[in-house]
Amino acid sequence: MRSRLMFGVLLGIFLASKLDFNDAVVFKFTNFVCETYNQSWFVFHNCRLKAVSRSKVILNMNGTIFHPAHDISIHGRIFKRANGYKPWLIDIHFDACLYIRKRNQPVVNLVYGLFREFSNINHSCPYVGPQILKDFYLKPELLRLPIPTGDYMLTLQWYFDKKLQFDTNVSFTFVEDLINRN
Repeated sequence: MRSRLMFGVLLGIFLASKLDFNDAVVFKFTNFVCETYNQSWFVFHNCRLKAVSRSKVILNMNGTIFHPAHDISIHGRIFKRANGYKPWLIDIHFDACLYIRKRNQPVVNLVYGLFREFSNINHSCPYVGPQILKDFYLKPELLRLPIPTGDYMLTLQWYFDKKLQFDTNVSFTFVEDLINRN
């Protein structure tokens, strides 16, 4: 199963390098929900979307980690909307501290590449203090993997010391208009 997923990701990256996905693409946020379970470890100060134009929605998130977090793991899943959100292709559990040091997860590289320039979440563990995503918007040119047109939701469950601390759920839409392409 894992080898088929890796083959699919690598094939998608290869095809994306051969095709131009920037024409007639709608790639924007539709919803963002943050929930903390332990406010003595982490608190969200700001968690919202702001529409700046018809095709551009920016995401702002500001939270504070109160104690140094040395052991951070993330459970990430992507759901596709089809009569409700259904599991779709990606369900991954990874060590965030190890990932920041080695960048050894191809699927995580795709997601991290989308928000890296908008965030201060770019150093190795421990994490403590403010964690910020500012004016983050989805750029189709950074999506190196072709995905089918539809509505999606990325759910991330954040664990510090193997205890669930908070969730972030972001919904987005991807529409590629192949008929009106140049």
